[in-house]
Amino acid sequence: MSDDQVLEGIWVRLSEVAVKGAQYNSREHQPHPKCLRGTRVDLNYIHELLDDPGKNQLIWLHGTAGVGKSAVAFIVAERMRGLKVTEETNVEKRLAGTFFFSRKHTKRSTAGYFFPTLVYQLVTNFPNIRKDVSRIIRDNPALLDPDMPLRDQMEALFLKPLRKLRLRLQGCPPLSFVVDALDECTSEPELTDLILFLAQALSDPDLPVTHILLTSHSESHISKVMQDKEVCPLVREIPVRTSGEGGIISLDGADVDKDICTFFRHAFAELERHHKEFPQPSEHVLAKLASRAGRRFIVASTMMKFIDDGDPRDRLHLMLELTIELLPGTEVYKSYERKPTESGQLRNTMIFDLFCPCVCASNEGECDQCDQCDKTYFEGNNDVFLGKV
Repeated sequence: MSDDQVLEGIWVRLSEVAVKGAQYNSREHQPHPKCLRGTRVDLNYIHELLDDPGKNQLIWLHGTAGVGKSAVAFIVAERMRGLKVTEETNVEKRLAGTFFFSRKHTKRSTAGYFFPTLVYQLVTNFPNIRKDVSRIIRDNPALLDPDMPLRDQMEALFLKPLRKLRLRLQGCPPLSFVVDALDECTSEPELTDLILFLAQALSDPDLPVTHILLTSHSESHISKVMQDKEVCPLVREIPVRTSGEGGIISLDGADVDKDICTFFRHAFAELERHHKEFPQPSEHVLAKLASRAGRRFIVASTMMKFIDDGDPRDRLHLMLELTIELLPGTEVYKSYERKPTESGQLRNTMIFDLFCPCVCASNEGECDQCDQCDKTYFEGNNDVFLGKV
């Protein structure tokens, strides 16, 4: 077997190990979390950081569940994929790779597939380093094992390939990687190591200018590693808040409510396609629904899924019956205490289909995978959860 055939076989093996579902535009997480037309999208600050030809950066976007971090990650990745490294090329784009973590999918909930997945995308974008990467793997096939030490994977599958691109990209705009939902990595020590190793890689003087956009919840173990002496000098922190106070990206409450109204308007228009006789809600109704979403897009999205999964008139009416005396964002959860209006199963359906995804997404419940929840557990313990929301 010739050397070229061996290297081709290694490339095929890499393509099998790489997690396609972790790519930002994978069908695995459709519908993709885009921002709707008419909502406030001001990403100039992030774009300016990604366009900075100076030193390498870890750009950390963090905030609570449902404020739109994944939508930002998707939009940024889409933009970078549309930008060429040079005007002379049609293949090489500034988006070098993406990895969207998800605790629902085994290979996307661990860092073991992170570097093989990124290097596969990097080589696809820069075919001239394909043989170099194949030779690296040929010399150490265990690099594709998810149990391989992360440091070894980082050095072989991240540092070395990027070093090969330094001369090719001299004078070119920076490369970008986008990593979404760090908190969905189920091992805190593994995630801590991953962030440390990314920082160490970006500190290498032989790399082309490279920026990595990271998104996550504002969790203590992530904040702690971002303050590490090796990591901190590279970090550009972007807190996302919905209070209108503080944060580089501060989402004013009135603006968020307006955007959620826009979301509901769009969602009800889509719902009308398969519920032809369902009348479109008034602007007053949309405003009331937005209020009950508590400035959390994930709650608004889950409310629409619940309304759509049955008779939309009855389910919308149930949402509008909820008391307005509760704090924003809690109204929807209190509906579990109401008696069923459709059937004896409505209350149970609401607990599982509406409450579970919202709570799990903010890591406040005990469920790691919504599609494997024990419905009986939630039915018996919803009063406990209500105190956490």
